[in-house]
Amino acid sequence: MPQNAKQPAFPPILVLLIGIFTASTSSIMIRFAQGEASPFVISAARLIIATFILIPIGWKWYKLELIRLQKNEFILLVVSGLFLALHFATWISSLRYTRVSSSVVLVATTPLWVALFSPIFLKERISRLVILGLLITLTGGVIVGIGNDCSLAGVSLVCPEWNEFLGGQSFLGNLLALAGAICAAGYLMVGRKVRSHLSLVTYISIVYGISGLLLFLVSLARGDRLTGFSMTTWLSLLGLGIFPQLIGHSAFNWSLKYLPVAFVSISLLGEPIGSTILAFLLLKEAPTTLGVVGGILIMIGISIASWSKDV
Repeated sequence: MPQNAKQPAFPPILVLLIGIFTASTSSIMIRFAQGEASPFVISAARLIIATFILIPIGWKWYKLELIRLQKNEFILLVVSGLFLALHFATWISSLRYTRVSSSVVLVATTPLWVALFSPIFLKERISRLVILGLLITLTGGVIVGIGNDCSLAGVSLVCPEWNEFLGGQSFLGNLLALAGAICAAGYLMVGRKVRSHLSLVTYISIVYGISGLLLFLVSLARGDRLTGFSMTTWLSLLGLGIFPQLIGHSAFNWSLKYLPVAFVSISLLGEPIGSTILAFLLLKEAPTTLGVVGGILIMIGISIASWSKDV
């Protein structure tokens, strides 16, 4: 436990496990909702629901901070919200085209993209440990990327023709998941700049709200269906806003006060594992052999990089 952290009312490990489980349900609830709702509507709904829950809390306890918000801070919050909107739009779209296991493993590479781009945008150095982790993760990402369309025949790799492979749905889904990870990295890097002097509640209340509004406007412009959903879809949208968005992310941030960053970072790898298990149990969707191999490499790479003090 970090020094100067008072003994919490709840065991940090238990809170972290709750966060991992609730975050793992995200892709499953998205699958239940995407039959009727577009990726933009699903993304907007989860963020707007979370915002409506957060705003009364933020106004009651952080009113002065909200009132004293500077123009440059608000601009950064808008940029952060834009990156978050792009993250959800691309990642949730990926679940229409590729397996849950492939999508959640690829989007989990976010910390590595943060490490890669930080020297450019935040002027933070990148260590050899992070570089090693990044190389292993990228290798795993390539294997996951081809895993849905290629198969092993003994020791040989059998793949479709290049034009068929590049035009396949799984390839598009994997690219969207990877784009989601890169956009999430942008969201986190902007957050590093503004979170140093803003409380968590103030930050996520505004960013979630901006992101949700942007996605809602895109949904309107596209003419997406906004009403008339089945009860399953409505409950899935509500669940997304409460469980993975509010409880999951809040649990991770709360745990950082009492547990080492490296431990929390590595623990987050439980999310793609949990999502894959739930997808198998609830959606009867099993990962491919190559997907498992690539996923293991990705998690090893992120684990190695997480032990570096630069992440």
